[in-house]
Amino acid sequence: MVLDLAPAVVFLLIVGIAVVILLQSVRIVPQARAGIVERLGRYHRTLGAGLALVVPVVDRVRPLVDLRERVVSFPPQPVITEDNLVVSIDTVIYFQVTDPKSATYEIENFIQAIEQLAVTTLRNVVGGLDLEAVLTSRDSINAALREVLDEATGKWGVRVNRVELKAIDPPASVQQAMEKQMRADREKRATILTAEGEKQSQILTAEGARQAEILRAEGDARAKVLRAEGEAEAIAKVFSAIHAGDADDRVLAYTYLQQLPAMANGTASTLWVIPAELSGAAEKIAKAFKPA
Repeated sequence: MVLDLAPAVVFLLIVGIAVVILLQSVRIVPQARAGIVERLGRYHRTLGAGLALVVPVVDRVRPLVDLRERVVSFPPQPVITEDNLVVSIDTVIYFQVTDPKSATYEIENFIQAIEQLAVTTLRNVVGGLDLEAVLTSRDSINAALREVLDEATGKWGVRVNRVELKAIDPPASVQQAMEKQMRADREKRATILTAEGEKQSQILTAEGARQAEILRAEGDARAKVLRAEGEAEAIAKVFSAIHAGDADDRVLAYTYLQQLPAMANGTASTLWVIPAELSGAAEKIAKAFKPA
């Protein structure tokens, strides 16, 4: 009975070993990943995404390399500017592994290497600029960092796509001075705008008053002209009526007597001017009221 079970046990053992070897031979690489295969300790090939077969025991697959673009934010770094001010700069780097073999064998830890290289390059670039240039030249600093990093990391199989300065923090004393300056600038602009507004208001008020005076003067002149034209027209009508009615001395004398009270009612008339024709007019009045 024991002899009959031996072949079955051996068969099951062989099948188990075959299954284990088959499982170790099959490797599934996810999308956007790459696997480095070493055969007897030396680089053999690079596995792409999908199903791959390796030789058990002989081949060894290293940890997969991520081929996606990665974002690494480095802690703030103190940097001395050209005018001897210490600023804290926070940097963000976008990079991507393009050659898994170089990223595995050319550098031990490419992320740490990129960080140290970024800090060194940042200090070299910012060290040649003053604080004002650092605060206003982010694009040029980003471009300079990206150029240096991309050139240095190319042999590591890494491509630096973009470098961003996330924050630039000057010293507290400089920040206070900048805030005071900005506050003074805002107050200055507000004062200028207020003065300009008052000036414009005064100009508009003066212009309105001038236009009102012009219109008032034109109205008064027009009224005087119309009044004079009315009086002239009235005199002309009276004169025409008198001549048309062929008025005699009695009518003229009566009209003259009616105008005497108006002449005497002047409040400032302390002196009367008697025309030379008054004696002739008196004679006509006397004749007019004599009985026929």
